[in-house]
Amino acid sequence: MQNSVLYKNTKISFSTLGKGSAIVFLHGFLENSTMWNSVTKELCKRNKVICIDLLGHGNTDCIGYVHSMEIMAEAVEAVLKHLRIRKSIFVGHSMGGYVALAFAEKNSHKVKGLCLMNSTSLPDDNERKKLRTRANKMAQTNFKSMVRMSFTNLFSEKSRKIFKNEMQLALEEALKTPIQGYIACQEGMRIRPNRIAVLKNNDFKKLFIIGKKDPVLKNQELLEESKETKSKAIVFEEGHMSYIENINELIEALNQFVKKV
Repeated sequence: MQNSVLYKNTKISFSTLGKGSAIVFLHGFLENSTMWNSVTKELCKRNKVICIDLLGHGNTDCIGYVHSMEIMAEAVEAVLKHLRIRKSIFVGHSMGGYVALAFAEKNSHKVKGLCLMNSTSLPDDNERKKLRTRANKMAQTNFKSMVRMSFTNLFSEKSRKIFKNEMQLALEEALKTPIQGYIACQEGMRIRPNRIAVLKNNDFKKLFIIGKKDPVLKNQELLEESKETKSKAIVFEEGHMSYIENINELIEALNQFVKKV
């Protein structure tokens, strides 16, 4: 069931399912809370799962033209305060991982475990920052084409064929993202700081879900990051979209992680 809470006079949409320990699911860029449907169907059997539409995505409105990871983390905090949840396990896909890290930086006492799924604690390199700036300029004149290209590039050529239907459904959700949400989140990700210290300096359980063929994040660098931060790492055979390309393995990995936490 979809609910909402106000943060800075903006409606933050979320859903809850099940009972037990709280697991907060945070989607990635050009996604929304519906991306977790297959995962939460399993995990809600023993846990309370909370799926939040981040700023400018799904049924959540925008706040200005820069959605920093800190502002989005505050919106997540508003939802959890509304639900009276003191401590949670966080699972963040890509951008959702950046938001989870921003939340943990300020509220480490409220974090029981953190899973970075196809995500990193490191900032964008200069090349990536330039790509985001260029994408925002292009989006202003040819938004739908930009969304299609940005989203399709997250899949390998092989995955585009194997998961054609699933990719099409996910793309339809991506195209619902308003241009303001696209620009604001790109800018927020571009300016995000290095948060590796959040992982290094906290003893909550940590897990990296890594795609061997991820076109966005290099798996070897993520393995080094997990080692440096004493985090467990699980490597899947496919790419950036583990919730589509490796759904069964993902559910198993998350179930095991939650049990250990």
